Parts: sequence; C-alpha cells; structure tokens
Amino acid sequence: MNYDLIIIGSGPGGYVAAIRASQLGMKVGVAEKAELGGVCLNWGCIPTKALLRSAEVYHNTVHAKDFGVSIQGEIKPDFEAMVSRSREVANGMSKGIQYLFKKNKVDHLPGKGKVVDKQTVEVTDSQGKKEKYTAPHIILATGARSRELPNLKQDGEKVIGYRKAMTLEKQPKSMIVVGSGAIGSEFADFYSSIGTQVTLVEVLPRIVPIEDEEVSKHLARSFKKKGIKVMTNASIESVDTSGEMVKATVKTKKGEETLEAEVVLSAVGIASNLEGLGLEEMGIETEKDKVKVDEFYRTNVEGVYAIGDIIHGPALAHVASAEGIACVEHIAGENPDPLDYLNMPSCTYTSPEIASVGMTEKDAKEAGYEIKVGKFPFTASGKASAAGEKDGFVKLIFDARYGELLGGHMIGAHVTEMIGELVVGKKIETTGHEFIKSVHPHPTMSEAIMEAAAAAYDEVIHI
Repeated sequence: MNYDLIIIGSGPGGYVAAIRASQLGMKVGVAEKAELGGVCLNWGCIPTKALLRSAEVYHNTVHAKDFGVSIQGEIKPDFEAMVSRSREVANGMSKGIQYLFKKNKVDHLPGKGKVVDKQTVEVTDSQGKKEKYTAPHIILATGARSRELPNLKQDGEKVIGYRKAMTLEKQPKSMIVVGSGAIGSEFADFYSSIGTQVTLVEVLPRIVPIEDEEVSKHLARSFKKKGIKVMTNASIESVDTSGEMVKATVKTKKGEETLEAEVVLSAVGIASNLEGLGLEEMGIETEKDKVKVDEFYRTNVEGVYAIGDIIHGPALAHVASAEGIACVEHIAGENPDPLDYLNMPSCTYTSPEIASVGMTEKDAKEAGYEIKVGKFPFTASGKASAAGEKDGFVKLIFDARYGELLGGHMIGAHVTEMIGELVVGKKIETTGHEFIKSVHPHPTMSEAIMEAAAAAYDEVIHI
C-alpha cells in the first residue's frame, strides 16, 4: 500500500482529518484538484469574514464622531481594495495548510481523485495525467458548491453565485440576493453596508429560517433599518438578463412584481460534489444528493468513508472538521464517541451577528418539554452600551424539570465568540442554576448569558 489513508478533498473536513490521522501514526495522502483548504478557506468562511470586517471598519469610521473622534475629509469604501485584501487573507490561509501538511508529513496529491476500487484512488492532474495510489482506508471529503435553480441560472455576470460575489470587478449599485441563509444574509449585509441598494428575497415566511423565530424577526428589523428591502414568502419566478439591468419576476402573496438590479446573487443553498468520484461504479449508496454513512462515517463499501457537506447533517466547516477527527480516530481504534448533532453551534456573521446551538423554543415545545425561557437584551448591558453595540439579546431555553440547557440563541455584536460557552455547557449537562452561579466578568457581553439564565428563573438583576 502507498498509504494508510487517502483523503479526496482538502477542505475543513479533509485537511483536519489528514493532520489528525498523521498524529495517530498513519501515512496520509490528500488528493485536491484546486487550492488546499477547500471552499471554506479560499472561497467561503475566511474571505467572506475579511470582506465583512472591511465593511465594519468603514461603518465605524463613518460613525467615528459618535465616539468622540473627528475625521476630516471624505470617507468612502474602496471596493477593489476590500476584495484584494480578502483574497490576500484567503491565500495566506491556503499557504498555512501547505505548511501544516509539510509539518505533519501529509502528502498533497494534486488533481481530481476518484475511487476505482475499495483500496485504490486514481488522481488525474491538470494536464490529464493519471496516477493510482492505494490505501486500506479512503475518505471522501469533496464538499459542495452553489446550488442552481432551473429558473435562476448563473451566468457569472448578471446572475452570480457566492464565488463571483467575492471577486466582482466593481461594486454594483443595486443587487437582489435570493436566499436568506447565512451566505445570503452575510452578502446582503456586506453590500448594503458599503452603499449597494440590496433587496433580500426569501421563499419562506422569515429570513434566517433555521434560527429561533425571535432572532429572525430581530435581524429583519435590523436589516430594514439599514435600508435593505426584505421580502419573505417570495419566490423568483424568472429573470431577464437581456437588458442593462436584470429584471426579476417575484411572486408574493399579493401577486407578481418585477424587481430591477445590476446583479442577482443566488444564495439558495448548496449541491454536493459527488460527480466523478466513482460512487456508482463502486456501488456506494447515496440518498437525496448525499452519501449514506453510519455514526462513524462508514459507507456501505468497506474501507470507504465520507464526511462533511456530502453527507446528511449541518453543512458547516466546524462540523466537517469534527467528523473528520471522529472518523480517523475510529479508524485508528481510539473509540471516539459519536458526534452529538444537537450540540453543533451555528454562526451567521451579519451585523448584528447570530449564534445558536440546540433547540429553538418552538423545537422544545414540539418535542414535549416543559420549558423555562430566559432572555436578556443588550440594551441592559453596560459593556454593550459602552461599545455602542446595544442591538440584540441572549435567549436561553431550559428543561423546567431538570434544568438542562436545551438551546441558546443570540443576536448581537461578537456573539459568535460567546456561543462556545453554551456548547461546553450543553456538553457537560450544565443546569440553569450553574450558569447563574458561575460568576461572569464585568463589564462583558458574556454577562448576558448569566443574566439570561437568571431571567429564566426569575432571578435576573439588571432588567
């Protein structure tokens, strides 16, 4: 055998699995046809956060006078420089993976990988040259791409996906964003923040629809205050790209209306990268665009595994990484626990940010729990007031019988940095009163977690 383990794909699932496998004594090869780090590092998580940070700096500079700082002269966004910085950040992260591979003695096998039998991967490089490598274990970690709707075909110019939205040559004056999940909402926020007129179209009754209902309503209000036009219960029926402007026909409860914009961004979800992997030839079972696996990511073919966006579960980078680690630890005989998918945090990096874990209030009620709900607004937080970031709240949901934390939902500045406390709390089955009695530092945004827990038990001090 050439390797103990071959991984196809080097995104947050693949590269993390490779490094952990190497730490466990395996000889590892990773087939990757594009940049190391996958979509997340190169075209997703990291470069989008760089763009959002640029928008935040611009916003803070425009509002510097609110904090007693006087800036002379015109303040305007430099869109090309923002995009350039974002690409530099992404390139630096990809080079970081190269360094980690070298440090951990992981081999990069440049090219597109395909499983040709249960112990062999064929890698085709950019010149079409094919090379076969063998290993007793193969992990599929090929990720996903922007999903296309039949009536919203991407042409890369007037109807674009998330990749093009990060590298446009010039800032559009107007944009229609279709889909209000994390990707759509983040791009709507970024472009609106730097002066683009944005319309956000969502087919479901509320934006960020997987979040707690109160969080969704709050973000919608925040977006509308910024000047983003939010349309829910609305679907794109067709687009006309023949003229200078894109004309989109939108169906709403009131009937059809036509929207015009320079660009339409399609952010309607993702499609798994399953093509050309050898799944059909190998008889690897799939279901609804996903590879079927067990709790340790084994497919129905012995020695072949799958992780990340190509399997059922949250399509999140940190979930893929956790799956990769659990998978290789199981291969190595480490006896890891199966992942708890009810304790996977979700973050949306809009302004205000959203972070959540566990059940929503609706979920908990539908599951038959008697619950206690505590909510603490950042308007009552000293740190939030001092920082000028009073928009948002923390909401915690507890099982009334045992005090177990069932879910936590936050919207506000920097809440993505706070959600880890709730993830750990759920992991070790922390109760509401243990949150209350754990002294939090003052003044901090994180005090709101303690206060929200106290609110659930009628012990809150500051509201």
